[in-house]
Amino acid sequence: MSNSTMTVTNKAIGGYFNLELASRGSFPHDDGILLNTGRNAIEYILRSLGVVKHVYVPYYTCIVVIEPLEKLGIEFSYYHIDKNLEIAEHISVSEGEYVIYTNYFGLKDKYVRELIESGVYFNHLIIDNAMAYYAQAWEDIPTAYCPRKFVGIPDGGIAYINKGIEVQETDYSYDRVSHLIKRYDLDAEGGYQDFHINEDGLMGQPIKRMSQFTQALMRSIDYEQVKSLRKRNFAILHNALASSNALSLPEPKSYDCPLIYPYLCNDKGLKKYLISQRIYVATYWPNTYDWCKPEDWEWNLADCCLALPIDQRYDEVDMHRIIDAINTYKGE
Repeated sequence: MSNSTMTVTNKAIGGYFNLELASRGSFPHDDGILLNTGRNAIEYILRSLGVVKHVYVPYYTCIVVIEPLEKLGIEFSYYHIDKNLEIAEHISVSEGEYVIYTNYFGLKDKYVRELIESGVYFNHLIIDNAMAYYAQAWEDIPTAYCPRKFVGIPDGGIAYINKGIEVQETDYSYDRVSHLIKRYDLDAEGGYQDFHINEDGLMGQPIKRMSQFTQALMRSIDYEQVKSLRKRNFAILHNALASSNALSLPEPKSYDCPLIYPYLCNDKGLKKYLISQRIYVATYWPNTYDWCKPEDWEWNLADCCLALPIDQRYDEVDMHRIIDAINTYKGE
């Protein structure tokens, strides 16, 4: 018997097969702190910062950002963004106070860089890159990612921060994948209820390390292809819809990879029409109505900004179907 076969482990040998996933070796930000959810990436950062007295969050952001603040008993208040999706006015911060900025739709990479390089919130800034998985992580700037917004995985979050806390326990994801599998066999509607069950199940989860299954899924994805297809689809929609889009979007060279195509129009009926055509558009974010007034810019974004899908599952034909549906609704 050769020495190479003498290693003793507790690994099971034989039996039934597992799901086979090709490994591409790595994925974006796999050098960060791999955690079980995006909101826990924010909580991880807050816990690692030590004494956090107050946090400023944008009115226009996901409610899951508030979950770790409430969980940790941290005081917070809201701030406005302008029509460029940037901080509307200077926020005065003191020791132990932080500003969370959301990289909206993955389109504000340039602004994030300018914000960091200006030093205006030096040592008081947290970047929420949940919508910007491909955006770079900056040294010494706490940053959170949520890759499942970009690819088909059940959970997972990534945090960057110096001197992070220790996390011992690893999560499991085997009971969170039914919606991902049902979409293959039953299409979007068939797994929709399971999707919401999974979303609800991620609330209140303790901080754990990312599951082995989620990591395996992430290593199986061609991220360069994902980025290429997203950028192509975004460009198709932008070329056709820019002239009627009430939202002014940054130059394509200023960001790495978009999440969706944000299309701002003042006709609320368009969203219902698109859904009736099986073109499903997410709402970002209904919680904004509870925090803002109807006259606020953020209310308008939550009310009228359509998140048109541009992800890697779709081709040019799909993008033109979206365009044709919008033009048909408008009678063009």
